[in-house]
Amino acid sequence: MHTFSTLPVELVYRIMDHQDDRTLFCSMQNICRRLNQILSTYQRYQTLTTLDLSSNQIGAEGARHIADALRTNTTLTTLHVLGNQIGDEGAQHIADALRTTTTLTTLHLRANEIGAEGAQHIADALRTNTTLTTLDLSWNEIGAGGAQHIANALRTNTPLTTLDPSFNQIGDEGAQHIADALQTNTTLTTLNLSWNEIGAEGAQHIANALRTNTTLTTLNLWRDEIGAEGAQHIADALRTNTTLTTLNLWRNEIGAEGAQHIGDALRTNTTLITLNLSWNEIGAEGAQHIANALRRNTTLTTLHVDGNEIGAEGAQHIANALRTNTTITTLNLEEDKIGAEGAQHIANALRTNTTLTTLNLYCNEIGAEGAQHIGDALRTNTALTTLDVAGNKIGAEGAQHIADALRTNTALTTLHVDGNQIGAGGAQHIADTLRTNTTLTTLNLYCNEIGAEGAQHIGDALRTNTTLTTLDLRDNGIGAEGAQHIGDALRTKTTLTTLDLRDNEIGDEVAQHIADALGRNISAKMV
Repeated sequence: MHTFSTLPVELVYRIMDHQDDRTLFCSMQNICRRLNQILSTYQRYQTLTTLDLSSNQIGAEGARHIADALRTNTTLTTLHVLGNQIGDEGAQHIADALRTTTTLTTLHLRANEIGAEGAQHIADALRTNTTLTTLDLSWNEIGAGGAQHIANALRTNTPLTTLDPSFNQIGDEGAQHIADALQTNTTLTTLNLSWNEIGAEGAQHIANALRTNTTLTTLNLWRDEIGAEGAQHIADALRTNTTLTTLNLWRNEIGAEGAQHIGDALRTNTTLITLNLSWNEIGAEGAQHIANALRRNTTLTTLHVDGNEIGAEGAQHIANALRTNTTITTLNLEEDKIGAEGAQHIANALRTNTTLTTLNLYCNEIGAEGAQHIGDALRTNTALTTLDVAGNKIGAEGAQHIADALRTNTALTTLHVDGNQIGAGGAQHIADTLRTNTTLTTLNLYCNEIGAEGAQHIGDALRTNTTLTTLDLRDNGIGAEGAQHIGDALRTKTTLTTLDLRDNEIGDEVAQHIADALGRNISAKMV
């Protein structure tokens, strides 16, 4: 009769085969010397590099088990412990392990109620840890005190490149602590201070740091209540900063005045490539300031001005800039109330612009008329590869305009027409185009009321189309009959790789029918 100490290694392996990663990592280590020896030779344990224990209610005790395992583990590089209520005690256990672990590079402690004390434990460990590069401390109520502890560590810590202390109510005082550290820190490249209520004063502290810091490339300050004054501080820093490439100022109520400050900075800044000014109430006037800057700026490639109610007038300003700008490749005008008139302005610019590749016009009330303007532009535009006109009530008529353009357009690869009430008629127009179009690879028709008839049109087109790889037909009321049409097409279709038919009440029997079709079409998978 065998005891555990004499069980064959192969038999222990078989026991381990039935355990999940959490058990292998946290519960089987340090039980006895022999099990440690066997575990160290077990293939799954040897190759375990990422462990996700999020939302498992492990608490401080569970954090202790994880910490114990980290001390001897030599493979784990990424650890997720999000939403586990480990508290400051659990943070101390993790911190103790960070002092000795030599492999962990990414640690996510989001939403764990560690507080300022827990932040201090982590910060103390960072002073000696030599491997951690990414640290997520968001949603932990660390406050200004916790921010100070982390900032103190940043003055000496060398490997950390990404830090996320967002949603922590650090305020302007906490922002000052972080900013002071940034003036001497030479490794941090990504910093997320979002939703911390730092205000204009906190923005000023960060801006002061940006004048001397030479490593930070990505800065997130969304929903930080910085206002126009805070935008001015950041803008002033952008005039001399030479490293920041991505700036996110989403929902900061900067208004047209703040947009003017940012626009003025863009005229001379030569490093920023991504700018997010979404939901900032900048209006048409703010759009004009940004547009004026785009005529001279030669580095910005991605611009988000969605949710700003710029209207047709603001769209015209942006469009005028697009006629001469040669660097913007991605433009987000989502929910900007530009209407058909604004769509016409953008469309006119697309006729001569040769650099824009991604355009988002989601939910702008452009209607069939606006879709016609965009469609007309697509006939000659050779640069745009991704177009989103979802939620615009374009109907079957608008779908026809877009579809007609795709018969000659040879650049567009991704099209979102979801939520447009195109119905079976619109689906037919799209289907007719799919028969001859040779560039479109992704098509989103989610929530368009196409029904079984529309599904039949799409299914028929799939039999001859040779390029489409991703198709989204969610929530279209196609039912069992429509799903069967799609399934029949899949028996011969060879290029579709992703198909989404959720929320269509297709039933078990037809689902099996499609599964059988997928068995024949080895390239496709159904979501």
